[in-house]
Amino acid sequence: MVVQADGHDGQVFEFDRYMVVVAHPDDAEFGAAGTIAALTAAGKQVVVVQVTSGDKGSSDPAVPPQRIAATREAEERESARRLGVAEVAFLRQTDGELVPDLALREKITRMIRIHRPDVVITHDGFRPYALHPDHRAVGIATTDSVYPTARDPLNFPQHLREGLETHKAAELWFFGAEQPDRVVDITATFETKVNALAAHESQISDVDGLRERLRERAIEVAQGEAFELGESFKVVQMRR
Repeated sequence: MVVQADGHDGQVFEFDRYMVVVAHPDDAEFGAAGTIAALTAAGKQVVVVQVTSGDKGSSDPAVPPQRIAATREAEERESARRLGVAEVAFLRQTDGELVPDLALREKITRMIRIHRPDVVITHDGFRPYALHPDHRAVGIATTDSVYPTARDPLNFPQHLREGLETHKAAELWFFGAEQPDRVVDITATFETKVNALAAHESQISDVDGLRERLRERAIEVAQGEAFELGESFKVVQMRR
């Protein structure tokens, strides 16, 4: 299935509220920034939930993790601004130490119940040979939070006592999937994706080289489609 934004030929985005749950700053941009930019351009609400602040994302062992985290949070906020994202929520879990346990599921479930997304976008934690343990942990914990945890009132009843209500998302989108079944046209938003990634200055030094690699991949994803550049997802429908 192909999804294109309002204003293009083809199918429009069906839902209004989207939440992107990722392990590290720049994960959302690498995996889905073209789609995020297309969503916000179409007037959709997008929230990014940042599980860690990337506090181990440096090759210099002398840099304190707190300084790395502060830098990367600032970069993520700027990147999100460039994409038109409504909000970035930082869960500030420790980089490199994520596991898909009940504690992480509670935090993600809380975000779902607060922001009430129609669609949740995250890592494919089930892809064979997905090497990064944080990516796997966030993908699996997010899946378990979407279904059934966030929808059932006996899961984390303290949320309901705090005034949060249960929530049923309509769809779950996995980026980086082994067998994607949805391609989003990012031809018009590709440069916005690159610009958003360029905000992560502590991680990316060769923006021109990155642009070339991303374009090659986006062309490959869009092969056989009626547009030049794409991002792909595996979509699981939760309800109608």
